[in-house]
Amino acid sequence: MAFTSCSPSLLLPSPTLHLQPASDPPYRLLQKHPSLILLSNCKSFQTLKQIHSQIIKSGLHETQFAMSKLIEFCAISPFGNLSYALLLFESVEQPNLFIWNTMIRGNSLSSSPAEAIDFYVRMLLRGVESNSYTFPFLLKSCAKVAATREGKQIHGQILKLGLESDPFVHTSIINMYAQNGELGYAELVFSKSSHRDAVSFTALITGYTSRGCLDDARRLFDEMPLRDAVSWNAMIAGYAQSGRFEEALEFFHDMKRANVAPNESTMVTVLSACAQSGSLELGNWVRSWIDDHGLGSNLRLVNALIDMYSKCGELDKARDLFEGICEKDVISWNVMIGGYSHTNSYKEALALFRKMQESNVEPNDVTFVSILPACAYLGALDLGKWIHAYIDKHFQGLTNTSLWTSLIDMYAKCGNIEAAKQVFAGMKPKSLGSWNALISGLAMHGHANMALELFRQMKDEGFEPDDITFVGVLSACSHAGLVDLARRFFTSMVESHGVSPKLQHYGCMIDLLGRAGLFDEAVALIKTMEMNPDGAIWGSLLGACRVHGKTELAEFAAKHLFELEPENPGAYVLLSNIYARAGRWDDVARTRTKLNDKGMKKVPGCSSIEIDSVVHEFLVGDRVHEQSHEIYEMLDEIDRLLQKSGHVPDTSEVLYDMDEEWKEGALSYHSEKLAIAFGLISTKPETTIRIVKNLRVCGNCHSAMKLISKIYNREIIARDRNRFHHFKDGSCSCMDYW
Repeated sequence: MAFTSCSPSLLLPSPTLHLQPASDPPYRLLQKHPSLILLSNCKSFQTLKQIHSQIIKSGLHETQFAMSKLIEFCAISPFGNLSYALLLFESVEQPNLFIWNTMIRGNSLSSSPAEAIDFYVRMLLRGVESNSYTFPFLLKSCAKVAATREGKQIHGQILKLGLESDPFVHTSIINMYAQNGELGYAELVFSKSSHRDAVSFTALITGYTSRGCLDDARRLFDEMPLRDAVSWNAMIAGYAQSGRFEEALEFFHDMKRANVAPNESTMVTVLSACAQSGSLELGNWVRSWIDDHGLGSNLRLVNALIDMYSKCGELDKARDLFEGICEKDVISWNVMIGGYSHTNSYKEALALFRKMQESNVEPNDVTFVSILPACAYLGALDLGKWIHAYIDKHFQGLTNTSLWTSLIDMYAKCGNIEAAKQVFAGMKPKSLGSWNALISGLAMHGHANMALELFRQMKDEGFEPDDITFVGVLSACSHAGLVDLARRFFTSMVESHGVSPKLQHYGCMIDLLGRAGLFDEAVALIKTMEMNPDGAIWGSLLGACRVHGKTELAEFAAKHLFELEPENPGAYVLLSNIYARAGRWDDVARTRTKLNDKGMKKVPGCSSIEIDSVVHEFLVGDRVHEQSHEIYEMLDEIDRLLQKSGHVPDTSEVLYDMDEEWKEGALSYHSEKLAIAFGLISTKPETTIRIVKNLRVCGNCHSAMKLISKIYNREIIARDRNRFHHFKDGSCSCMDYW
């Protein structure tokens, strides 16, 4: 066999060994054999196979020592291959204990740790007796796969062999019971042992913290005669994992006061707590500590810093650190993409994901959990579909319920509710989050009956609804005007399910009552709230006043809204429109003057549309798009056809100091109409057009889109700030109730 791609040293002839069956030559002779020296420096699986060929050629494969080294490399080395290790193992006639232990260890570290337990059973059946090196990795496998019954049987074997006093075995038993939730057994093993060192203390502390028993963990920590950095880390991590970030950081300060030197793991956990609690000052201190200790190139720490800075809103610092990494791993990309999504910088998140694809770094499930919200917000359905296809191809059998829930949410928010339903139907097992996502999605699309039927099915399958569930249910009622049902659900939420109403629940009810014209009941409900109404609630009431022309109540709601959100221009604009509709032009002028005096500008309407996996955005009157000329030609055609169809723009809410012709022109250039015009010139006939708008669709555009869907024989799916509108054949799914 020729070795054309290996290093020159592999071409050296190897001495041939003539051995008796099952006999090994002297250890020193084997240890210095050229092939085994090459194996100790091997850095790739391809090279390993070439070394294996040389070992066979030299006859060294007849020795247990050489085979144990080959198997060890394949089973444990990052450059190895566990399947190849198994083939090698099966070729050994009578594997010694070291080889058995190596295979158990390799399987324990793999994605299928239960195989380690199967190997142990095979080992017992072959009559090979275990030693203290057999059990730590075996017990770790039991912990990973929650094999408590098997773990207890292995514990019995340990007692039978008298190995329970071995410190590594002892700690592994405690860890196995603790991680499997058998804290009583873990405590019993710990208390009955005379070998209670920092490692065994920490194993039990970790068990307590993993189950949320932080008081018990703290009690045990305080009993420790000697606390090392690992013990402190266990407590800090326990507080952080339980969401008690302030206590985690305070514990870190205690660690510093105790003069215990933190290590890399400490700082990773502290940075995570800083990220979640917004503790930028401490995060900056940790960065200085990292630099002072020469750890600025430590990828794990740099990734944690990126995560901290991005979640604390310091995206420029996070990006600078990210760009400074020479060899980025998937975690580097994930924390930066996740940082953009966390701060609602969705366009930047998508752009960085594109760059990740170009860099040939393989995304994982965490990547997609971070990027799918960006697809959902921007309406990037094509990219969302690509991600779904990638998941189906590369992550078959993945049980990450957050990922599947994110897919449901993405499809629903991108306007493809049927795909969302299909993903949900295929989920096994389903989580409460997945039920909530689909209920909310159906509600957003105006499918109130489907949403409420799904809610009933959810309860029938034993899921207890939470506060998020009821936001979806009440939202479904709100979008469909189901006042009586909403009242019943609101009451049962409290009385039957013990869910206290939050601002979002009150917001749904007040929005529903206001749009139904039940203003006395809406105001009475506001007065009974256990917390102060927020801007969204007063905004809902103000919006309802616009629909029903309740000018005096609108002024009352606007007054509260101005107090809560003095820098929010939307309230001034909405009140101005209410005055305009009532013909109170002096009040319009006064309100607009206040808006200008405060230096505030109306939030511009922005609509986006995805064409060929690229998201295009349009502002009102936008002319910066490279196809602007063609877009405005299409707009002119649309307006002509709308006029022929009898469409008359309602100019009552457009700026009062324009003449009627200019008012109609202003309405023609709304962002959603620009996006639709671009969709018409960029897609084939009969293709569905999907757009996303950041504000509520105005009445004029809503009427126009109904006619456009009929004129051009297109289904238009539009998502505004409140809900979805499915325009088809001249009508809208909202039945003009939005």
